Amino acid sequence: MSAKHDLLPVGGPSTAPANVRHVVFNPQARACLGCGVRRSSLFGVLDVAALEHIHGHIADLQVQPGQRLFSANDPGLAAFTLREGVVRMERMSERGERRIVRLAGRSDLIGLEALLGQTYSADAVACTPVKVCRLPRMMIDELAKDHAEMRRDLMKRWQAALDEAEEWLTELSAGSARWRMLRLLLKISEFSEPDGRVWLPSRQQMGAMLGMTVETASRLISALKREGVVLAADAGHARLAMPQLMAALRALSDEP
Repeated sequence: MSAKHDLLPVGGPSTAPANVRHVVFNPQARACLGCGVRRSSLFGVLDVAALEHIHGHIADLQVQPGQRLFSANDPGLAAFTLREGVVRMERMSERGERRIVRLAGRSDLIGLEALLGQTYSADAVACTPVKVCRLPRMMIDELAKDHAEMRRDLMKRWQAALDEAEEWLTELSAGSARWRMLRLLLKISEFSEPDGRVWLPSRQQMGAMLGMTVETASRLISALKREGVVLAADAGHARLAMPQLMAALRALSDEP
């Protein structure tokens, strides 16, 4: 932790003189203050003094591709803030088919059902190397009781998760196979890495997201590579030519 995080002001002129500094002793508060996604994460609404009152342990976890953060029907004991990487949420259909119902990325909060004492509704599986903070339910409950702004932020995150699920249903489950594939690539572009690469799902995973066969997914990706929409990067990654991607989507939108 850099020295600039050792002494931080709390509040404004109405709560303390300008020259009063707050010494951060709580190790968990120090960790949260130094987090790269704190401003856009759940704890971004908390000031230094509020962070000092964190009594629970926030576990820093690293998960490799294919590993699960949690499984459907497991007791919901914690929510998770994603600091790096992409996670897919999977459910099993009544026919025993696995369906990917949405993706989550940097600063997203997943496992929200745990905050209501419910079991998890889906499997959370790492698509890429993932770094997360595990937030115990009891700790979030304690903080939310005293901080109205955190309760409001939780409601916003519930709404965002609902909007995301509805978008997957409307944009990725209807229309032609090509339209759905293009919309999936547009969605994946939201999780691009700093160097511009994006995680590219396997053809089987694409089928599980879009309700199409592996053969159809493979044929569509091959065509988009020929058209210069999808550019090779390395195993498991690609680069997307966004002008060509948007042009392809407009062309389909203009069809009668």
